[in-house]
Formats: sequence, structure tokens, C-alpha cells
Amino acid sequence: MAKILKIYPDNPQENLINEVIKTLNNGGLIIYPSDTIYALGCNIFDIKAMEKLAQLKKMKLEKAQFSIICNDLSHLSDFTRPIDTSIFRFLKSHLPGPFTFILDANKNVPLAYKGHKTIGIRVPDHPIPQLIVEKLGHPIASTSIKDDDEVLEYSTDPELIAEKYDHLVDIVIDSGYGDNVASTIVDLTSGEPEVIRQGKGII
Repeated sequence: MAKILKIYPDNPQENLINEVIKTLNNGGLIIYPSDTIYALGCNIFDIKAMEKLAQLKKMKLEKAQFSIICNDLSHLSDFTRPIDTSIFRFLKSHLPGPFTFILDANKNVPLAYKGHKTIGIRVPDHPIPQLIVEKLGHPIASTSIKDDDEVLEYSTDPELIAEKYDHLVDIVIDSGYGDNVASTIVDLTSGEPEVIRQGKGII
């Protein structure tokens, strides 16, 4: 059964964040809040956890396009090819924020991302994922929680999310109601911003 941890953005309890970190280090899956929607996450360096995440999304890991959640832009060079100054300035002016930026991947990406030519980077404007990544010491893999309802694309109620994913994840972080609009996806691989999916963020 998933453990529900009530962690609030204005005062995240350190002991609860540490429990999340321990779970991630042990290969667990978490559901966490962001500045857009609730999402599934795991340790990007744990291949078994990444495979579980892919299974949950009913896809093969090599086909999965899981974005990478960072707490700032300091990890950028770990996963992406060198980017020019204008693109870096553009990223800096939009992050943290409700965007997923597609960039060219380098050869040092974690095992689960090997063979991927591009990678999606997110820096959510939300203290909880930022704190998780900061304390973990590296980014986490992330994918959105889709709703089975034909009208609602994304679930917003953490209690209903916990009910649905009870036996599929290890921790559900309840941070109150989430948003129902996903991030805006922007492709930066050509050197010019190209909106692939319009979401919450406005370019």
C-alpha cells in the first residue's frame, strides 16, 4: 500500500522529505505535486525503478520519454550537449516555471536514457520537488498522471490519486489540490523555441 505523506509547500517537514529520499534511494516510486499537475517520479539512476515507471505507463523503457526534474539549471551540462548563451538566457528567464524544455542529450545520460537524442528538462516552480531533488543530490525522472476520465485529463485530488495508485507506488505526497493543466513543452533543439504542446506556461 502507498504511504500518504501530507507535505505542504509553505513548510515542508524535513523528516517527511527525508522519508521520500530514502524511498527514492531504495528504488521506490513516488507521486508528487508540482507547479502544474501531480506526477510520478523515481530515481533516474535506478534502472529497475525506471522500468517500473515505464510498466506503470504501459510502455517499454526505451520508448519512454520521461522528463528530468531539476531544482535549478546546475545539472544541465550533466545531461545535455553544450548550449549557446542565448538559449541559456532563455531558459533562465523561464525557469523555474511550468515548462518542459527539449534539449539535445549528451552521451553521459543515465542508462535508462541511453540512445535518446533529446531530453526533456523541467524546473518546477514548487518547493517540494525542488527540495526533493536538492536533498537527493540529483534530478528525478518524471511523467504525468493521466486520468481515465474522458473529461478530466489530469487528476487534481491527491486522495483520489492515492486511491487509484495505492498498490502501484510507494509514496503519495498530499500537498492539497493540484492543477489540471500540464506544462508547456518547448523544443529548443533547433536554437529557436518551438512550442510542441501548449500548456500552463506562456512563451
